Amino acid sequence: MSKPKLISFKICPFVQRSVILLKEKGVDYDIEYIDVYDPPEWFIKLSPTGKVPVLQVDSEVLFESAVISEYIEEVYQPALHPADPVQKAKNRAWIEYTSPLYMGTFNLLMAKEKEDAESVQSEMIKQLTGLAQAKQKMPWFNGDNFSLVDIAAAPFFVRAAFFKEKCNLNLLEKFPEMQQWSDDILARQSVKDSIVDGFDKMLTMRMESNGSFINA
Repeated sequence: MSKPKLISFKICPFVQRSVILLKEKGVDYDIEYIDVYDPPEWFIKLSPTGKVPVLQVDSEVLFESAVISEYIEEVYQPALHPADPVQKAKNRAWIEYTSPLYMGTFNLLMAKEKEDAESVQSEMIKQLTGLAQAKQKMPWFNGDNFSLVDIAAAPFFVRAAFFKEKCNLNLLEKFPEMQQWSDDILARQSVKDSIVDGFDKMLTMRMESNGSFINA
């Protein structure tokens, strides 16, 4: 089997969690970046949804980030899912639970008016409240064992740290235990290495070009 190839967009959170997982597994892989807003013709033919990430494995094409994560988890060691079937299923549910947080960070970038930004933050607080209640152990979601849930949360924490530093907006202000979780995740080498060069600049440029309220 040849090494897999990930088709990526530099600031996509769904791609980032695929990158983190590949790095945690120590997988030798290739990566190619495209502009999802102006994709090349070959990508349109390759991706059934027109979205990233896409993982090419030999002549096969895998799409949807959750499916890609499950494939990587099955094929490469070490295992990052719990062995117990019930706990594994619960972890999968909480992985899915994190996805709206990604959309929330995007909507914050795009919100032009104060009311819109506040509405997005309110929905994210509700989502974070549920995640904080589920995350009862330390340091990771399942306790001592780093897992796919921690990886799923990482892209949100990366963007929350950006908002805190660049926009004076602390999404984790009401969640000190989540802040510790975030600090631990952001300190992990696989997460550091998943952040592309110029990431902050790209997000800032997106806000500036959009006239985002939180960038005012």
